[in-house]
Amino acid sequence: MTGCTETSTPPVWARLPTPYGEFSACTFSCANQSHLVLQMGEVAGKPDVLVRIHSECLTGDVLGSLRCDCGPQLQLSLKMIGQVGRGVVVYLRGQEGRGIGLTQKLAAYQLQDQGLDTVDANLHLGLPIDARTYEAAAAILQALGLTSLRLLTNNPDKIAQLNQAPLSVVERVALQVPLQPEALRYLQTKRERMGHLLDLAD
Repeated sequence: MTGCTETSTPPVWARLPTPYGEFSACTFSCANQSHLVLQMGEVAGKPDVLVRIHSECLTGDVLGSLRCDCGPQLQLSLKMIGQVGRGVVVYLRGQEGRGIGLTQKLAAYQLQDQGLDTVDANLHLGLPIDARTYEAAAAILQALGLTSLRLLTNNPDKIAQLNQAPLSVVERVALQVPLQPEALRYLQTKRERMGHLLDLAD
């Protein structure tokens, strides 16, 4: 994918202090969609940079919904980057509900409360199981000068899409967050039907 550039000219990087340390924030425009980048430390040309590609989840990231693990994964990613002092979070907008949008995501929630899992709920609505792609994320990482990634993810599809030249995923770093009973079936479905690399032994 080409054409991902800093949204403003010249690029505006703003200081963003967080509980996990100070990041620099900038937006990148890709195919008429603005995405947020949080960067800590120097990353251009550095080996094995810790990276989180995070899909927008209003209900989990902002409202703290217990139906998913999105919010805790984002917070853990920021914490882990803060601990090593260098890394990047790419917050992909327009990917709500694995790419189906907020309205359809709520419709899928209703079907889940009637007994369907997340996969069957999407299929019942005539929607893809997962409509997300990571071309924009790959383009942004290349624009930042990254090539060698330690990717914070449990999603093998994300690894496959980002592990393409000139990017190289040299390590998958697992994101294990505390298990919430409300999210158990959601996580089981991700593991058993979508191949996510999750340890649910506890």
